[in-house]
This record gives sequence, C-alpha cells and structure tokens, in this order.
Amino acid sequence: MIYCARKGQYSAGQAIGILLLDAMLPLAPGDVANATSYPFPVIYKTVKAASSHRLIFERDPELAQPFIEAGLELVQQGARAITSDCGFMALFQEQLAEALPVPVMLSSILQVPFIHRMLRKREKVGILTAQGQNLTDRHFRAAGIDESTVVVLGMEDTENFYGAFITETGVLDTDIAREEIVGQARKLVASDPSIKAILLECSNMPPYAFAVQEAVGLPVFDFNTMINHVFSALEQRPYQGYV
Repeated sequence: MIYCARKGQYSAGQAIGILLLDAMLPLAPGDVANATSYPFPVIYKTVKAASSHRLIFERDPELAQPFIEAGLELVQQGARAITSDCGFMALFQEQLAEALPVPVMLSSILQVPFIHRMLRKREKVGILTAQGQNLTDRHFRAAGIDESTVVVLGMEDTENFYGAFITETGVLDTDIAREEIVGQARKLVASDPSIKAILLECSNMPPYAFAVQEAVGLPVFDFNTMINHVFSALEQRPYQGYV
C-alpha cells in the first residue's frame, strides 16, 4: 500500500473533526470535547473568540467565517466530517455545509427529523437543552425541524450544570449533574405524553444519556449517537461470518 503526504497535514487517522468554542468547561468522559468518549481518534480545533455567549445569547453572524476557517483547517488535517461541541451552532449549518468539502453535522438537533420519522405523526421528540430560552425557531429551521414535532425544556433552573456550562464556573459535580438532568428529563416527559423519544441538544449531556434512558424508558439521542452514526458511514468495515 502506498501512502502520500499532504501539505499542511501533520497527523492522520482522525476521520471526525470537532470545532470547539473558546470556553472554560469541565469535560467529563462522554462529553464531545473529551477524546476518550470515542472508540476512534478525533481531532479538535478551538475557534478563538467564539465564546458561548456570542453563540448562544448574541447569535453573532460574524462567527460564520471563523467557523469556516477552522473547519477548513480540520479538513486539511485529514478530517472527513466536521461536527462541533455546541448544538447552538445549528445556526451555521447551511453556511459550513456549503463552504466545506466534507459532510458537516454541527448540531445534535439535526437528528430530530430522522427521529420523528420513526414515530407516529402525533408523537413528538422531547429536546433537553442547556439554554431553552435561546433555542429558537431559527435553529429549528436551520436543522430542517418542524417546531410542532418537538417539546423543549432547558436547564436554566439547575445550579450545578448550568453554572458549569453556561456561566462557566469551571467546576462540575457529575453526580449532581446527573440528578439535575434526569430530573429535567422526567419533567419534560411528564409535560407531554406524546413525547416518545429524547434528544439531548447539549454536547455536555452525553455522559448522562444512560441515566436519562433508565429514568424515562425512551430512546435517547445525543451528539455521540450522531457522531458515531456518521463515523460508521465514513469507515465501513467488511463483514465476516459463516453461511
């Protein structure tokens, strides 16, 4: 087999490139920004000055260009698909998908149309998000989501999780976070009996997906179900067995 060097590529084997916000966050195993969350190598790129506040609260359109430039750097490094560490980057999904020469999946909410197609027409997807007040119709339109098919609940009323990932205290107690997220998931499901699947919007929530599923007994999707799905398409394996 022959391997060829590529100008600007200094490592290899990372099919998934992940754009990171410029934020001070505690990153537990399962978090998108914790590389041990995956059974395959990933490559990261921090987008300087792309703060959580600029993305989530300001929805700053000026972030598009630095996201594109960082995505191109990851592609140069060998990434064959680009994702992010914040579901609110859905705002820039179309722009990056047009600008980058590889598949782009910036937000976990991109899975919602697929999930909804698996359900009865009257059934809904419950979305648990870090900041419910700022997950808007713009995000849903960018992800191809019919708002009538989802129910959204945020984490604004939680001290530990919200403090760690929105106000950036720098400290996370995972036991408390688990209780907070499971509590909100139960509240979400109880709010509407038509909810038949859960989508965890936030890239910091996958560590608690198992606990959420145990608590509510529904399919649970998150950033990592999306990333693993796309990786399986990028890296097909031959089947072996008996006939």
